[in-house]
Amino acid sequence: METLILEKTKDTPKVILDSHNNIFLFEYKSLPEDAMSFYKPILNWIELYSESPNKKTVFEFKLEYFNTSTTKQFAKLFLILEKLVPEYDVTIKWYYDKNDLDMKLAGERFNKLLKLNFEFVELN
Repeated sequence: METLILEKTKDTPKVILDSHNNIFLFEYKSLPEDAMSFYKPILNWIELYSESPNKKTVFEFKLEYFNTSTTKQFAKLFLILEKLVPEYDVTIKWYYDKNDLDMKLAGERFNKLLKLNFEFVELN
């Protein structure tokens, strides 16, 4: 499966989806003007990945901020991953700055709604 790498811009995150090296990363900010268009290739990649996933998958979210339209796209992403459980081990590592309770709460809201294993990682 082809690796998908998107470099960050001032409004979009760095995204690495690399099933061969088991790297699944979202980093920086997500404020795309058209979140559906930005996340479409990402969701397509994850759909394809879900047909033959690794036994263990860890998605890392190291975001400083994301907007409401990104929230909807993340929900779609998580629902695809949720279909893999319990046959596959899927973990979401949700990083947040210790002074950013909004980011922590955003991850906790997803955690309550989904049957995915969330790990919360506090950064200094």
